[in-house]
Amino acid sequence: MLETFKWWIRIPIYVIFLIAGQAAATLLGRFYYCEGGNSKWMATLVQSSGFPLLIPLLFYFSPTKCDHNNGTNDNSTNNTITKKYPTKSKVSTLTLIYIGFGLIATGTNLLYSYGLFYLPVSTYSLLCATQLAFTALFSYSINSQKFTPPIFNSVILLTASAALLAINTEDVDWRHKPYDNYFIIGFFCTIFASAAFSFCLSMVQLSFEKQLIKGGTFYAVLEILFYQSFVATCACVVGVFASGEWTTLNNEMKNFKQGSFSYVMTLLWIAVSWQVTSVGMVGLVMEVSSLFANLIATLTLPVVPIFAVFIFHDKMDGDMIVSLLLAVWGFLSYIYQHYLDDRKAKVHNVEGVC
Repeated sequence: MLETFKWWIRIPIYVIFLIAGQAAATLLGRFYYCEGGNSKWMATLVQSSGFPLLIPLLFYFSPTKCDHNNGTNDNSTNNTITKKYPTKSKVSTLTLIYIGFGLIATGTNLLYSYGLFYLPVSTYSLLCATQLAFTALFSYSINSQKFTPPIFNSVILLTASAALLAINTEDVDWRHKPYDNYFIIGFFCTIFASAAFSFCLSMVQLSFEKQLIKGGTFYAVLEILFYQSFVATCACVVGVFASGEWTTLNNEMKNFKQGSFSYVMTLLWIAVSWQVTSVGMVGLVMEVSSLFANLIATLTLPVVPIFAVFIFHDKMDGDMIVSLLLAVWGFLSYIYQHYLDDRKAKVHNVEGVC
């Protein structure tokens, strides 16, 4: 089980999940649009519809199953297992939490889809970088996050890294002129999406802190993702039919440049990639904080263009390298703060023993 590993092993695993999953999902999403995909609700649906992949993991990492495997069949063990079943009030609270997170995720993903459709790539990426600033704000106000100079430096550097990457991105498909109605719609959709995403991360952290969701285990990460994604998927399915986009999906698949099979596989792997991303994101929120999780997500922004150079034969320039170096510098700055906190804690423990 993942929680049997020490924290310094678990956290890198979640980091790898987040970076690899987000990079793959972003590149596949670009492939979807470049090859003829155009459905905003479908792009939203695949971000949550991979939740059935979590079902085998939920059974494998079930606390009851683990207790039976690790314990004996005496009365004390049986009593412990029985107490793990939540009360009716607990179930009601969890139901409201999962429905709320699922609906927020649906709205956030849809707003991002509209933002990407109506905005040039550079403007969209620049506005997405505000996620980190919103997360810092919500972490301070909701999660009582302390901002030391290294953490503040980390937020500034990673935001600057994303901004530099966005400003120097060539707009290959600017559908609308600046400041027309569509541009304004895309602008506010992306800003609201960034704020909602950051708020949701902070609320997930608060749920773990207040023990509304039983944290500390990999099962807790899987559980919140499964129910949140289930609600979000149901909402997206309703959106697909209510918007009428379902009538265009057959033609979209037939007109996909790489063929129908490639269309299906692209959507399938996008769904898988987003689930891997979500596991990494929620895992880092549980293990560290929502701010740290968003720092890692922002760190992925300059990583994606590096992969795009090899996959899509994009141009590599100095701005991309500088952006990546700034991102790494910002990440190391945050890690340095954790080193200082750990050293301070060890000194305090030694003084307490003495």
